[in-house]
Amino acid sequence: MKKENIGKKVLVGMSGGVDSTVSALLLKEQGYDVEGLYMKLHSKPGYHEINQARAQKAADFVGIKLYVLDLQDTFNKEVFQPFIDTYAEGKTPNPCALCNRSLKFGEMVKFADSIGADYIATGHYIKTDGKYFYEADDDTKDQSYFLFYVDRTILPRLLFPLGEKKKSEIKELAASISGLESFASQGESTEICFVETTYTDLLKDYVEVDKIGQVLDRDGNVVGEHKGYMHYTIGKRKGFSVRGAHDPHYVVSIDAKKNQIVVGKKEDLLCKSVVLNNLNLYTDEKEFDTTVKLRYRTKAVVCHVEVKENKAYVTLKESVFGVATGQAAVFYDDKKLIGGGWIEEN
Repeated sequence: MKKENIGKKVLVGMSGGVDSTVSALLLKEQGYDVEGLYMKLHSKPGYHEINQARAQKAADFVGIKLYVLDLQDTFNKEVFQPFIDTYAEGKTPNPCALCNRSLKFGEMVKFADSIGADYIATGHYIKTDGKYFYEADDDTKDQSYFLFYVDRTILPRLLFPLGEKKKSEIKELAASISGLESFASQGESTEICFVETTYTDLLKDYVEVDKIGQVLDRDGNVVGEHKGYMHYTIGKRKGFSVRGAHDPHYVVSIDAKKNQIVVGKKEDLLCKSVVLNNLNLYTDEKEFDTTVKLRYRTKAVVCHVEVKENKAYVTLKESVFGVATGQAAVFYDDKKLIGGGWIEEN
């Protein structure tokens, strides 16, 4: 226990999983006055009944109060509807980054203020020094890519107890504590929490997904057909026909209005520059050299960035494959995250 932490109140986001449970336990051991918050986000049937009960069990074990905040309407407006709309526009969404900004580090901060909490904590695998985010020590669990959109003004109030931990350590710790064993053996949550099976199965309840359309080559010739443009993302190479093709073909662009996809060879997917909108940067520099990740779980590539009127013009030092509009482009200076934006064009 650290004396400087005594009397400092921390609101911990409690999901009912092992990461947030151990985070609350570690913070209490460090001397903080800890309280928990379970946020009802999406409306997936049966989800909250199970996970809210787990969160309450965890809070009872740690010996802290658990608040419950119903944010389903806000989630639908800020995250779920944009998810539907982005696919309908023929783009690839990133709902987790939107959720982190608007809800987990937006509405949660407002609630923390309402109860007089000094800090906000979660079980994310990431680190911060109050000015920047940094990749977690466990690079297999690092979640920095999805937190690039968090408002820079709240970074001084964020605590991430797991940033310097390995996932295996967290599970071993939970398994070794009587009363927490069941948390250690729980299954991992899915990458997109509100998608039960596939995103197209979900979309079918809101938009027309299965609508046969034309496949075009790069010259505009009709060469085959597909089962509906929302089934495809940039770089996909299956699920459509190309007459007379002997080599693999890949989706290189999508025309949502015409329900058409354009296909080409793998080299047609190469991209050397991107334009980003709706920037969120933790640096005030308007021109800099850095590295950028254009998709989660990809290697960061060296680039040059120029910022003009809340757009970033990014020139890549090496070409990359399969860049999709609507996705996030996140800048890194080694392990330090310096912000990013949303891919508008490439």
